[in-house]
Amino acid sequence: TLFAALNVLDGTVIGRNMQRHRHQEFIRFLNAVEAQVPAGKTVHSILDNYAAHKHPKVLKWLAHHPRWTFHFTPTSSSWLNAVEGFFAKLSRRRLKHGVFRSIVDLQAAINRFIAEHNKTPKPFAWSANPDDIIAARKRGFQVLESIH
Repeated sequence: TLFAALNVLDGTVIGRNMQRHRHQEFIRFLNAVEAQVPAGKTVHSILDNYAAHKHPKVLKWLAHHPRWTFHFTPTSSSWLNAVEGFFAKLSRRRLKHGVFRSIVDLQAAINRFIAEHNKTPKPFAWSANPDDIIAARKRGFQVLESIH
């Protein structure tokens, strides 16, 4: 499992490889991000609705870290598109045609990619036209209505 935090303002990524995607690993990742974000900065974490993100121990962690705010969004949210774009780039450029003889090799390749990415990060810029988004939403509702 790769946990990744994308700073949309400058494009840098904090990433951690973990064996599993449970609340324990997520809390370890949050602690790593907490250690790297300068003191005094507010942290807004945009998350999907995965159960590990809402576990009582994670919520307890959140209560002890007042500069953090979690925002849970639907999967199609443009906030998640930002980090999904990073994952897609990682897959295309490093993983798709790679040969990894072990998990350690795979993790090393991911870590190298993140380090290379952070040498020349680019801020995330929304490029979708709001009118196009609203039109797509209306089309989706029309399709749903036609099914019923």
